[in-house]
Amino acid sequence: MRSFIGPITAFVFAGVVVFAPPAASGQSAATRKDSLFTAEDGLDIVSYTALDLTSDGRWLAALSASRRDGLGVDYRRDGDPTYVRPALSRAWVIDTKSAAARAIFPDKRNVRGARWSPDGARLALLVLEPKSGNFQPVIWERESGRLTTIATPVGKYVAENSELRWTKDGKRLVYALHSLAWRKAVQDSFAVMTAGPVFVQSSENPFLTWDALRRTGNVRTIVAYDFATAKTIELLPETMAASWDVSEDGTTLTYSEDITKKTDYDVIFGSETKLMARAAECQAATASCAQPHVLLPTLKSTTITWSEDGAHYAYSKEGRVYIASVTDTTSRQVAGPPADTKRDAATDTSRETRERRERERFRVVRYSPANDALLVANSQGYWLLDLPGGAKQLIVESSDSASSALPRVAVAAWSNDGKKVYFTVASRTKWERGVVRYDRATNSKQTLINDGRLYSNIRLSKDGRVATLTVAEGNRPPTLYVTDADFTSLRSLVDANPQLGTKRFGPTGLVSYLDADGHSKYAVVYYPVGYERGKTYPTIFIVYEDYFDDTFDPVANVLTANGYVVVKPSVDFDIGYPGEAWIKGVTAAANKLIDMGVADSARLGVHGTSYGGYATNLLVTQTNRFKAAINISGKVDVISFYTDSPRLGVRNVHAAEKSQDRLGATLWQQPQKYVQQSAIMFADRIQTPLMLITGAQDSNVPAENTREMYYALRRLGKEVVWVNYMNGGHGGGNATAEDVLDMQRRMLAWYDAKLKRPPSKVASSAQ
Repeated sequence: MRSFIGPITAFVFAGVVVFAPPAASGQSAATRKDSLFTAEDGLDIVSYTALDLTSDGRWLAALSASRRDGLGVDYRRDGDPTYVRPALSRAWVIDTKSAAARAIFPDKRNVRGARWSPDGARLALLVLEPKSGNFQPVIWERESGRLTTIATPVGKYVAENSELRWTKDGKRLVYALHSLAWRKAVQDSFAVMTAGPVFVQSSENPFLTWDALRRTGNVRTIVAYDFATAKTIELLPETMAASWDVSEDGTTLTYSEDITKKTDYDVIFGSETKLMARAAECQAATASCAQPHVLLPTLKSTTITWSEDGAHYAYSKEGRVYIASVTDTTSRQVAGPPADTKRDAATDTSRETRERRERERFRVVRYSPANDALLVANSQGYWLLDLPGGAKQLIVESSDSASSALPRVAVAAWSNDGKKVYFTVASRTKWERGVVRYDRATNSKQTLINDGRLYSNIRLSKDGRVATLTVAEGNRPPTLYVTDADFTSLRSLVDANPQLGTKRFGPTGLVSYLDADGHSKYAVVYYPVGYERGKTYPTIFIVYEDYFDDTFDPVANVLTANGYVVVKPSVDFDIGYPGEAWIKGVTAAANKLIDMGVADSARLGVHGTSYGGYATNLLVTQTNRFKAAINISGKVDVISFYTDSPRLGVRNVHAAEKSQDRLGATLWQQPQKYVQQSAIMFADRIQTPLMLITGAQDSNVPAENTREMYYALRRLGKEVVWVNYMNGGHGGGNATAEDVLDMQRRMLAWYDAKLKRPPSKVASSAQ
């Protein structure tokens, strides 16, 4: 059973375990009745993000921010590499021993990245200076609290996408710069592309124009600031460096140089890079020093991981794993089928042969901090591969298949001495999650923690004594915790949202059901506040693809506060027929909730956002069971969507053909599929009252696409409302707090009008 910090009530009906969260202590029922969760409350939920932990585990750098802090985005600037979205937060240093927190700045700042110096005495941050709009390196001294801003060279500023690194001796700080000339050129191009007066595009250009503009963000100079001399040293002149790192000893800079020849239609934001290395002290030296050398001529279809010292790396390609160092001229294969093996897929397609081939193929996951092993994975699970010999053993079984009985497993941390590997583990059939540790010395696994909470973002200090992590109760926001290496003293570091102690939440449950094809699926159910067994409720289905965990969802909690059951069902997909997934899965989940005596069959609603909005619109062309539906930023016409949204490059082409929509063909190869999976083509079948919500500045699913459904239903005499937020982006009302609240109220009023008689009062602290 799920473990909660506070008291919890659990009950079972219709074979389903339902968890009721603890009520606020010291409050009467009358008081709690007025403490319903509102849309305004959702804006004030605070989230903490851990940034870096000192080597001894004593000091944790973290940011805290609410939804309000990220509002004010200018979605008209989407696609501009120089635009920095608002992301105000409070920067903290938390003592993991006492949980005392110190604010680094007196107010909220836009902070991007933070790194402790190796001795833990200084914290480096990249902080946006509001007046100039530039990020600046800032050093915070832990003992004194003194802040020092590092000046950048004339004509340069810290790149919007810069990484941040210390050398092992703490004498230098490494980061990336853009030039002011670069920024002006990019902004001038963006202005022409969005405001003209004339914008010309041609097939003679190897790149789509927006794709080319996006790639310019990688044109950077890598520099090191030397604290002793207060000088900025150029490590890499302006180069199209997609990523980079510096070795711990500061002697070698490695980077992936973009060598893409043209827009790649096979990969979203696809690029080809080569792996390069050069000495980090080349500013004055010999010709040989000045010449970088190639480590790998291409990283296409390659997964790479680095050792802690930045001098060794491993990579996997086509099921084979290789190791090398920055001084090697060749790499050595350590796992996977022999390089000269020819795949005999055409001659032997038996299940046994396919499974054998999959077992032979490995991908690299992580390099041991001690440089003595690799963690690799195949279809059976995670393997420990000893170096240099290459002997390997399966240490944790897992599977990528959703139908597998094995739990979901993810690598969480590896101790600095290389002796212990930590994994997060989660059941596929119940809310049971935890942390498992593999001990190389004893060749054994130990379950450190196992309960109903969600565990993520585990950081292990270099001395191996302290771990910080994020923990979330069911249907509660996650927060920061600290524990010892054995996870025996788990305790909260912050009380992120004390205001929720006065709010009432309904219970949650995990429901299993069979879809129309007989496949076992799961749905997450959020029950209304004050839920009574045996009473049926208006029920709203929030649709997308797969759901399993009862994570905190402000929208769902606003609905349950107003008397609705909220269900998040999972669905299966067949290549070429996405629309069938929701009619087979969502209606089956509805049948289950009706059979359980929870959902009122005459009062069902459905909505989704983005792909979920698309799903909603397709669903109501195939069934009349839902009495209200809302499509939020979802396409309705796959044909017009197919090559639209140019600011995302080939994303919408790829989504239709290969990824999210899974049509499995181009428009010209199988046009009938694009027609079949476009709700606009079957608008005449819609009987469900439909609300359409869009953001006029949406660069993902243009509002003009969803608009087609509004005018079609008007022409057909159907009931439809279109709400277009003129400053909103993907997701509709998200530019300002007023838009967020307006959207929530409109959605609730729409459901109330269609699913309740009479309509209920909108839960709002403003009323």
